[in-house]
Amino acid sequence: MLTLFKKYFWVFLVSMVPIVELRGAIPIGVGSGLPLAGTYITAIIGNMLPVPVIILFSKKVLLWCCKLPGRWGKPFDWIYRKGVKAGDKMQEKAGRGLYFALFLFVAIPLPGTGAWTGSLAATLLDMKFWPSVLAVTCGVLTAGVIMGALSAGLFGGLGMLFA
Repeated sequence: MLTLFKKYFWVFLVSMVPIVELRGAIPIGVGSGLPLAGTYITAIIGNMLPVPVIILFSKKVLLWCCKLPGRWGKPFDWIYRKGVKAGDKMQEKAGRGLYFALFLFVAIPLPGTGAWTGSLAATLLDMKFWPSVLAVTCGVLTAGVIMGALSAGLFGGLGMLFA
């Protein structure tokens, strides 16, 4: 029982790690013998937990870091200016489809395109809170389905080879 809890706990923790997120957590859970449904739900919860906090506070933290004295604030200022510039271009091109673009960005199960990056983009683009959370949630759910299918296929195929 404790071992099962430990496995789910690792899935939960890994899904909260930026860049890795559920893209790494679901294969870890399935590979360690956990059922796909439980792994999926645990990874979704872990991946979504930081999203509202990121959307609400990351811009404030970034702007505070921009004010750091000397060369400490310069990298943060560069990130902020770069993000705002890219955001302006995206808003021109995407217009009302910006939330759909955010969903697609998060749904692609590649490193660096997950909930953390999508939430940071939403806050830099001054997107509305609830529509952004909804777009990121739908993206995470979709990426989870894709990763679940890939993980079940991969580990199922390996199981057949070595059985």
